[in-house]
Amino acid sequence: MAKVLVSRCLLGHKVRYDGGASGPYAVLAQWQAEGRVVALCPEVAGGLPTPRPPAEIPGGQGARVLTGQAQVIARDGEDVTAPFMAGAQQALALVRQHGIRVAVLKANSPSCGNEQAYDGTFSGTRVAGEGVTAALLRQEGVRVFNENQLDEAWLAILGED
Repeated sequence: MAKVLVSRCLLGHKVRYDGGASGPYAVLAQWQAEGRVVALCPEVAGGLPTPRPPAEIPGGQGARVLTGQAQVIARDGEDVTAPFMAGAQQALALVRQHGIRVAVLKANSPSCGNEQAYDGTFSGTRVAGEGVTAALLRQEGVRVFNENQLDEAWLAILGED
């Protein structure tokens, strides 16, 4: 049975920057009951507390963070690149350990966003881009989806079974 990496906030865990959750989603709970889910919040895994100041990537490109060309900056000005990178590495380790080829991560997150990210101005402006963890997993060949793409993710998982 194929495993899927899932953002903990989507499972109802209160790990978001604001201390809240973004789920739960019934289909993700079903996958979890089937034993498919490997859960992780990269930001918490990387050592950040809950709650924490929101963070954004100037330009919204997680791949640039991976190459050292951009940083992840918290609203208070703190450079939080190191914990974001550490969390991404933990996600990658889980992907390798469990042979995961599909992930469902939180949309628009500076860690997990797979299609859009906030632009670094803390104005609510989103740009085409991805978070640090999503970028690293994609580079590893993992198909990354968000909570608005659960049907597509399920088809990808079925292709892995």
